[in-house]
This record gives sequence, structure tokens and C-alpha cells, in this order.
Amino acid sequence: MATTPGRKPGIFAVRDVRSLITETAEEGHGLKKAVGSWQLTAMGVGAIIGTGIFVVIGEGAGVAGPAVILSFVLAAVACAFSALSYAELASSIPVSGSAYTYTYATLGEIVAWIIGWDLILEYGVSVAAIAVGWGGNLNAFLGAAFGWTLPDAIAKSPEDGGVFNLPAVIIVLAITLLLVRGVTESARVNLVMVVVKLAVLLFFIAVAMVNFSTGHFQPFAPSGVDGVTAAAAIIFFAYIGFDAVSTGSEEARNPARDLPKAIIGSLAICTVFYVLTAVGAIGIASPQTLEGSDAPLAAALDQGAGLSWAAAVLALGAVVAITSVVLVIMYGQTRIFFAMCRDGLLPQRLATVNPRYGTPAKLTVVLGVLIAILAALVPLSEIVKLVNIGTLFAFVLVNIGVIILRRTRPDMPRPYRVPWSPVLPVLGVLFAVYLMSDLPWDTWVRFVAWLAVGLLIYFLYGYRNSRLRHEDTGTPGWARGEGRNP
Repeated sequence: MATTPGRKPGIFAVRDVRSLITETAEEGHGLKKAVGSWQLTAMGVGAIIGTGIFVVIGEGAGVAGPAVILSFVLAAVACAFSALSYAELASSIPVSGSAYTYTYATLGEIVAWIIGWDLILEYGVSVAAIAVGWGGNLNAFLGAAFGWTLPDAIAKSPEDGGVFNLPAVIIVLAITLLLVRGVTESARVNLVMVVVKLAVLLFFIAVAMVNFSTGHFQPFAPSGVDGVTAAAAIIFFAYIGFDAVSTGSEEARNPARDLPKAIIGSLAICTVFYVLTAVGAIGIASPQTLEGSDAPLAAALDQGAGLSWAAAVLALGAVVAITSVVLVIMYGQTRIFFAMCRDGLLPQRLATVNPRYGTPAKLTVVLGVLIAILAALVPLSEIVKLVNIGTLFAFVLVNIGVIILRRTRPDMPRPYRVPWSPVLPVLGVLFAVYLMSDLPWDTWVRFVAWLAVGLLIYFLYGYRNSRLRHEDTGTPGWARGEGRNP
């Protein structure tokens, strides 16, 4: 491991790309290469299609009317700029850690820590929030299908009138055990759930086409272009998740080929499904019907088409869809944390790979228990807004990383290159900053407070224990026996 020639070691020291890749082959610290392009694409689809399409379409239809269809396309184009940058960096630096690792190789350790700490917030909080949503959808399905639901005492957090959220705890711990078992097994289970969720959406689209009415499309864009762009800002968050593919780059069998295909492919597949679903939803229910429901697709079938049985099927599909989101986002959380521990910025002893399963089992269990506690007890309605700003912040740094690496390492092998760079990465930055500027002020305050806590931890622990810094001074962390299996 070494710093880039010409750069002073310190808080802005960068990791050398070759050493990052070499490090993945270290005994006890390298993850098993076990997933291919289809499994990675399924991970992307699994992370993207979840609560977004089943909920946010109602908010978008309320703002743009039937023109919400165009909003889905516009939001996809905005995401595509960042997706291309993720594809270039993931194929060029096939190392676990996603935006954290890319930033370490381009902008320096302190910025890498900031984005890593930001990703811990994004992934960890979103897993807990999605698990709570999973419990809510499970109860909705039980009510629609069997006429009974779980008691509030074991189905809601204390702030919502319960004692603890048992379904959220169960799904988090079940996914934890699956992730410990192995990435291959996790990918197979995710693939099955992705097939189910796509089948449910196809079922919705087919039912909608049979009961289609063109009358709901008039007027098509009641709020004009402003309505389309405002709805796109809302719908953008339904696409968040494609970056989770890059967290699995170290475990890809052929990262140069598989990662760009999976990142761009999963975004394209989800865009097609989103547009068809939006067309179908408007075809069977008015925008007002969609806007007024917490479960707009089920409401479209129930109230728009008068098909209660179809609404129950859709509710079950939502449970499966959200399960796969929990799986993929939690997988991404463990890999980012693993990379930060391996670099010494967090306890290195957690960055060990179980010899039997080839996964960071100890780290996965620790995170699983913490997230389960969070999901069971902590109210997340406000905290979850931080997920959005954290994701957009990561998009900004990834796009900037592409531009910087093109200048500092023009000779580096790039199996995939963003076309028309730096124009497209700059557009990716501008879109992300624009959407961040539209978030509430209190969200910015909480985000800055979270980063301040992170910087405190960095200077108290990460800076002193950084593996890069110790190797610069000739005292590598691994030489002191840190982070090694006994």
C-alpha cells in the first residue's frame, strides 16, 4: 500500500488503486468471487424496485397529473449520469466499499471517511426504515387476505403506540442469517424475489390494460413543465438503489464486464417497468385516487377497477418486493463497513472473513443486531429523510471522482469509460446538487450534525488507526497483529 506519488500523507492522503486491488487477495481479508452479471443485475433491480413504485407514484401523480409518466423518464435520465460514473469506477476499482473506496482513491482519506460515514447513515437507516415498512405491508396483507392483523403492541414502535416492532426485527435478523450464510445463497434468494416482484408488476400492468380508460389522461399535464420537473424530484428517490450494485464489485467474477452491465441494465429494466406501471395506474384510476392513498397501486385496483382480490395479490407482492430491498441494502451496508474496517478507520478486527462461508460473518451479525434494535424501537419518520440527502451527496462525489481520476491516473485501465467526460459527470453533479437544494432546511441541519459526529470519531479513532497512515510511518496495522485471524 502506498500513497500516490507527490501527495503528502495526512488527512488528504489517497489510496493507490493498484494496492487497493492487491489488498483484496490477502488471506482472511478478501471476499469470495461468486456472483455474475445476472445476479448483480438482480441485486440492482432488487434494491431499486421496492417502496418507491408502490408508494411514491401517488405523490408524483398528485403533482404532475398523468404527465407523471414523463416524470419517471426524466428522473431516470437524471440518475443515468451518476449510474455511468458508478459503472466506470466500479469496473476500474473492483474493490468493496463503493463510493467510499472510490473517494479514498481520488479525494483523500478525510473525504472518504465523510462519504463512508454518510453511507453508513444512508444504508443503515434505510434498512431499518424499510424493515418497518415491511412490517406495515405484512399487516396490510394479513388484513386484506384473512381479515386480521398483528396487535399494535408487537407491530409498532413506542412512538406509534406499540412496545416494539416484532415483524421488523424478524425480517432484519432473518436477512442477517442469510447474508452470513454466503453471497451466493443471498444472491439466489434475491433473484427469486426479484422474479416475484416483476411478476407482480406485470400482473398489475396486465390487469390495468384490460380495464384501461383513456379518460383519465385528460388533461395530460395540468401543471405544465413545472409539474413534470417537480414530480421528477419526488420520483427520483424511487430509483435510489442502483449504487448498491457497486458495493458487490469485489465479489464479482468478472467486474470489468459484469458491473457496468449490471448497473446500467438494472436502471434500464426498472425504468421500463416504472413507465409501464405508471401508464397502467393512470389508465385505471384518476391521479386524485392515486394521490389520496398510502398504497396507490392497490387503491387503483380496488377503487379504480373494483378488483379487491387483485389488490390483495399486489399487497403480497409488495411484501416480497420490500424483502429483497432489505436484503440488498443490508448487503451493501456490510460491505461498506467491511472496507472501512479493513482500512483501519473503524476496528480492523471486524474486517475478517469467515473461512467457511467466505463472508464477513462477525461484522454482519453485529450490524444486524444493531439495525434490528433500531427498527424495533426508534421512530424513523424524520430520520429517514436523511437517506435522500446522503445518497445525493454520494452521487456528487462519485461524479467528481471520475473527473479527478481521468486527470490524475489517465493511464489506469478502464474497462468501461463514461462517454463525453467530463460533460456527463458534470451534469450528474448538477442534477444531484439541484435535488439536494430542494430538500428541507431541517434535513440539512441533521445531515451536518451527523457529519460533525463522524468527524469527531475520525479524529479520535480513524486518523490514529488508519492502516494507510501506519504503513506510511513504517508501522503497518497488520504487523501489529490487528485485524488478523488467530
